Amino acid sequence: MKLEKLSLDGNKNSLEITDKIFTNKVNKKLISEILYKNIANFKGRKAKTKQKNEIVGSTSKIYAQKGTGNARHASRKAPLFVGGGVAHGPKGENAYKVRKLNKKEKKLGLSSIISEKNNLKDLLIFSDFSKTIKKTKEMFSLLKKFDATNSVFILDKKSNENISRSLKNIPNVKVCDVTNLALYDLIKYKKIVFTETSIKDLEKKFL
Repeated sequence: MKLEKLSLDGNKNSLEITDKIFTNKVNKKLISEILYKNIANFKGRKAKTKQKNEIVGSTSKIYAQKGTGNARHASRKAPLFVGGGVAHGPKGENAYKVRKLNKKEKKLGLSSIISEKNNLKDLLIFSDFSKTIKKTKEMFSLLKKFDATNSVFILDKKSNENISRSLKNIPNVKVCDVTNLALYDLIKYKKIVFTETSIKDLEKKFL
């Protein structure tokens, strides 16, 4: 299939791309699963309380089971007592499993997300950035021109060297390459921006 390729001065050309990534059926259930797994993994689960079995102290019974007129208790490690364990408290980050995406899910998820962005006209492909752009102001004006102020840039190595510095301080913009591409970022940002080389690299990597 052919997609539109843009230059910084607004000229348009066509770019031949494989159909396998850009014309797939959009799998909403898979996209939802990717979101769920990523959010679950990114949660900061630092808080931890001690369970009953982690409290250091005597395990002897505090008084006889019957005949005292009081409720039945074992040791003072029970959550009922001051200094005892905490019932159902946070368990710390090591207690929760990491939810992983397998290779097949990544490929299907990638093609599904990109196909949806393409259908919504939220996919931009630029010619490689051969000219160095150092000024944030200049870069921001370009983003406004192409309505890409909320976007993830997936750049090739040369383009990354030339423009990543100018994108650094712009809010709602993220820069990455094909190797470090996170599916969550493709969903999070409104637009996806590729360069001609990076989109070819993506084809080689995932196909």
